[in-house]
Amino acid sequence: MFLKFINRAGELEQLNKAHSQHGFKFIVIYGRRRVGKTELIKHFIKDKKAIYFLCDKSGTANNIARLKKKVAEHLGEPVIETNDIEEIFSYLARKARPKTVLVFDEFSYLIEKDDSIPSIFQRVVDEALKGTDMMLILCGSSMSMMVEGVLAHKSPLYGRKTGHIQLLPLQFTDMGEFFPSNSMEENVRVYSVLGGIPFYLSKFSDGVDTLENVKAQILNKDGALYEETDFLLREELREPDVYKIIVSAVASGATRVTEIADKCGMSPQDLDRYLKVLIRLGIIKKECPVTEKKSKRTIYVMDDNFFAFWFRFCEPRKADLEIGDTTAVELALKKDFNAYVGKGFERIVREEMLRKLFPGRFTDIGRWWGYYREGGERKEIEIDVVGLNGDKKEAAFIECKWKELSCGEARKILDGLKRKASYVEWQNKSRREVYGVFGKKVDGKEELREDGFMAFDLEDF
Repeated sequence: MFLKFINRAGELEQLNKAHSQHGFKFIVIYGRRRVGKTELIKHFIKDKKAIYFLCDKSGTANNIARLKKKVAEHLGEPVIETNDIEEIFSYLARKARPKTVLVFDEFSYLIEKDDSIPSIFQRVVDEALKGTDMMLILCGSSMSMMVEGVLAHKSPLYGRKTGHIQLLPLQFTDMGEFFPSNSMEENVRVYSVLGGIPFYLSKFSDGVDTLENVKAQILNKDGALYEETDFLLREELREPDVYKIIVSAVASGATRVTEIADKCGMSPQDLDRYLKVLIRLGIIKKECPVTEKKSKRTIYVMDDNFFAFWFRFCEPRKADLEIGDTTAVELALKKDFNAYVGKGFERIVREEMLRKLFPGRFTDIGRWWGYYREGGERKEIEIDVVGLNGDKKEAAFIECKWKELSCGEARKILDGLKRKASYVEWQNKSRREVYGVFGKKVDGKEELREDGFMAFDLEDF
C-alpha cells in the first residue's frame, strides 16, 4: 500500500484542466506495468462523478455484462437490456450528468481478446459521446496493445484523442517521500535496484537496509518481486524466453549488436526486431556518444534498473533461488553490489541531478566513449557524464565516484578527466570546458569550486 500519492502533479494538472473545459474529452493514458496509472486515475476521479471500469480477459460478452451493471449502479436504474456497446454508451450519454468521467482501465485486455474493439470505440466516440460534456479515459499497461490498438496511425481511434499521458517512472528525487527515514546514500542504493516504479518501491520497508529488503522481497520465493520479470515478459511478449536470453546478454555486459547476437546464438539481422521491442518497453535503450546524433559506436544497455538488477545477480542463479538457496546471490552481491550501485549513481547524475543543479545550462547530457592510439595500441576511454551547450559552445566533463573522496583524490580525477576530454571531438577550436567530480562525499568541494571545478556530493542532492 502507498503511504501517500507521490508526485504526478503535472499529470493531475493536465487531467484536471481537460475536465474543467467544455466539450467532450478523450484521454489516453499508457505506460509500463506497475508505474502507477491506476493510482493516478483513482486520485483524479476521487472528487468527481465517474464510472471506473476495470476490464479483464474474460472476453467481450462478460465485460459488457459487467459494464452494464456498473452503468446501472451509477445511474440508479435497472440494467439496460441491450448488449450493443454503442447503445449502452448512447443510453449513458442521455442519462448521465454532465462532466461524468468514464474510465476503462486495462483497455488493452479488451483489444487482446477482440480486435474489433478499436472500431467499436471509434463509433462510440464519433456517434455516442462526441458533442457531450463527458470525459472518456482509456488506460492500458500493454504498451504494444495501446500503441497499436489506440495510438497508431492504422488504429480506427487514431486522431480522436484530445490528449494523452505516457506515465513514466518516478525520479530519484521522489525517493525521499517514499523513504523519509532513509539516508540519501540508502536511497541511491534503493533506486539503483528498483528504479522509480511505485509498485516496487511500495514493497520495500522504510528505514531498512536495501540488501535486507532485497532478501525479503526479491530473493525470497514468497517475496512480492520474485517472479516480477517473468510476469512482465509473459504478459507483454509472445516469445518471452527469447527476450529473456537477449536481456541476459545485455545485462551481462554485451553492448554491441554482434556481441549480443553471439551470446544469444542469433544472427544480428534477426536480433534487430527484438531489440526494438525491448526499447519500446523501456527494458533496454540504445545509446551513442553524446557528441554524435548517429554513430557506428552505438551500443545497447539496460534501461530498467530492476531488470538490470535481476538479470545481473538473480537470473544467472535462478536454480539456487528456486530451492530457497540464496548463498550464491548473496556472495555475488557482497562482491559486486557496490560497483553496481556506482553505475546507478552515474545514471542519477547524468539523467537527473546535472539538470536540477544547473537548470537550462546544458542542452544535451549523456555519456561519451571513444579511443586513442598509443604506440600503435588502441586505448579505450570513457567519460561518465558530458553536458553540452552548442549555442554557448560550453562542454562539461564529469566523473562519478561512488565513494568518499579527499580533495587530493578529486584533483587527480580532474587531471585525468582533462586528458580524456582532449580526445572528445566537439567544437574543438572554440569550446569552453569545465570539469567536475561527483562523489558520495567530496572533501574540500568548496575549495574545488573556487578553482572553477564542479564538485558535488550527496549533501548537494
